[in-house]
Amino acid sequence: MKRSIALSLAGSAVLASTAAGPAQAAATPVFGPCPPDVAAEPQLRCATVDVPLDHDEPAGERLRLTISKLPARKPAARRGSLLVNPGGPGGPGISFAAGLARSLPGEVLDSYDLIGFDTRNTAHSEPISCADPATYWKTPLPDPDSPQARELNWRRAAEYADGCQARAGKYLPHLTTDSNVRDMDLVRQSLGEERISFLGYSYGTYLGAVYGERFPQHVDRMVLDSSVNPATSQIWYRNNLDQDAAAQRRLDDYLGWIARHDGVFRLGSDPAAVRASWQAVQDDLRARPRGPLGPAEFIAITFDALYSEDDWTDLGHALSAYRNRHDDRALVAKVKPKGPAEENSNAIYNAVECADAPWPSRRSVWERDATEIARTHPFAAWYNSWTVAPCASWHAPRQRPVRISGSDLPPVLMFNSTGDVATPYEGAREMHRALPSSVLVTEENAGKHGVFALAGNTEADRIGTDYLVRGVLPAEDVAIPGHPLPDPAKPLPEAKTVRLR
Repeated sequence: MKRSIALSLAGSAVLASTAAGPAQAAATPVFGPCPPDVAAEPQLRCATVDVPLDHDEPAGERLRLTISKLPARKPAARRGSLLVNPGGPGGPGISFAAGLARSLPGEVLDSYDLIGFDTRNTAHSEPISCADPATYWKTPLPDPDSPQARELNWRRAAEYADGCQARAGKYLPHLTTDSNVRDMDLVRQSLGEERISFLGYSYGTYLGAVYGERFPQHVDRMVLDSSVNPATSQIWYRNNLDQDAAAQRRLDDYLGWIARHDGVFRLGSDPAAVRASWQAVQDDLRARPRGPLGPAEFIAITFDALYSEDDWTDLGHALSAYRNRHDDRALVAKVKPKGPAEENSNAIYNAVECADAPWPSRRSVWERDATEIARTHPFAAWYNSWTVAPCASWHAPRQRPVRISGSDLPPVLMFNSTGDVATPYEGAREMHRALPSSVLVTEENAGKHGVFALAGNTEADRIGTDYLVRGVLPAEDVAIPGHPLPDPAKPLPEAKTVRLR
């Protein structure tokens, strides 16, 4: 995606707010063409909304957010605005909304204006960067599991934190979930809505929960899909550690799937044999990287494939080619260089998580925890730790996480698959406990990150549509069968979703 620092869009809304609410009336945004890199539906339009850099100083410096709008297809059936967020933090919101428009059930699109928004300093909302992607992300990266590379990885983490301060220091104290939530309420005001509905995935579930805590009176209907564990002790260090165990379990699921299709992949009919093949590739890359493909990239490729099954067949063939024919081309081709858009997403991911909550500052704590988890869940323990290691030396104040109580919230609908790698199911249960008005729909024997409108589960889509359109919820928590896994002997259907972080 091409990064644009300043967009010339059709109009903007000038807003001001305090913690208690707006200090002046919100101007109505004037919608016009979207940025050229957004794969737009014909009716998708974009605008900008001005928000304070510091919400405690509403008359001070301002930021420009980019929002998108896809009008309800049936104006007579329109019941309001549905804001959507793809997670991250750092997921590009308007691009996600454009993609989601192709997979949301028709009745939802008939009934709502679909509103996407790039959170502050993300994508088309004055994006920041912490490093030159051509040099900092040059592949192959250091081996995340190697004790010999540990000092190098710590230097890289500190360098990234320093780069964020040097390149974007004035933004860092305000890159928090609380700032994003207050921005959301200004978007609501600009749209002229007394209440908004919200559909959030992954980090978007935490964004929605904090919004509901701050502004429950402005919530109409809320869907939280693939939920973060919102416990104050979990945000964000422990949540990242919990991903390691979930990733190991999901890798086992994937290797077992390959074994069941040994007639296609020829990597072994026993999961242990497939695991040995996977490990042999990793060992081989540790001994001799193949161009941009080293052990770090191989872990990243596998980890990304565990988010959904869309890439399972393709990665299985690439592993088979490497092991059975000594052909590394398909696996090497999966190494995608980080450009400005990917670097921006990584910068926001770190900035928001690092500032949202306290983090350990001593290396010994990080290394102790990663070592302990790696004993039983070795696949991504160190890889995942290095992803957020800049938080150990972050150059911005650390906030205390918001305690989620769900007080005064209307009914909330939740979805989660039992095998979700990015937001483990235990976190969804904790979010469910924190929101007394919520109903949890569990997709069993499945692990896709993103269920409603993304997994191809017709029962999940029916439940979500009934709630958003008619306000009807299941009488109690419900478990539904998982969506079918891919058949590697058949062509893949066209992917219905964009990547969730």
